[in-house]
Amino acid sequence: MRTDVLPMPAVLPRHIAIIMDGNGRWARSRRMPRLFGHHAGVEALHRVVDACGRLGIPMLTVYAFSTENWARPQEEVSGLMRLLADSFIRYLDRLIEAGVRIRHLGRTDRLPGDLLARIRDAEASTAGNQRLQLNVALNYGGRAEVVDAVRRLAASGADMTQLTEEQITANLYTAGLPDPDLVIRTGGEVRMSNFLLWQSAYAEYYATDKFWPDFGEPDLRQALATFAGRQRRFGGVVART
Repeated sequence: MRTDVLPMPAVLPRHIAIIMDGNGRWARSRRMPRLFGHHAGVEALHRVVDACGRLGIPMLTVYAFSTENWARPQEEVSGLMRLLADSFIRYLDRLIEAGVRIRHLGRTDRLPGDLLARIRDAEASTAGNQRLQLNVALNYGGRAEVVDAVRRLAASGADMTQLTEEQITANLYTAGLPDPDLVIRTGGEVRMSNFLLWQSAYAEYYATDKFWPDFGEPDLRQALATFAGRQRRFGGVVART
């Protein structure tokens, strides 16, 4: 069956998270610089955002830049920061029109000032939108997130000997958001790469060999169909998706 005509499942994930992998390898296969792949990756992201809005997915979280990515060559990092900053300007009106709400997840300490200002502007400008929430994990690391949550709790005077999972959850970057039901990774890898480690404890995983710049609505529909066919188990309790 062609994936572009797959029927939509009766039950959809409430929250999809995506590790957008393969931009550099996609560019290298075309004998182009890595930044060329990142530009194509931004276009792929907006295709998927549009698809999620049409298909009725209420929340999407994407892994845009990890705390480990600062170790990449400076030229690539600087180019990627400029690309991200420009993208918040280039696509903001389109996101507002589509009813997309933006939320940043991650640390802000190393982000360039112009990029951070554009993120804050996008968050404020889209705060009233309700069709789709797009969480952008930028300067994000799952372990760093838990460390930051514990630090906030310690600073608040919480009894650190009596911490609960609920307290930690309430102090993560994702406080107030539902956990992801489905985590998609492109580019042929199957590891989590420090992404939403706490939140993905019971998520379903879907991996594809397709590089992120080539990922589109047919691939998203295939992931959704696979998700719909699985039995979800929560501590031994089976739940149909």
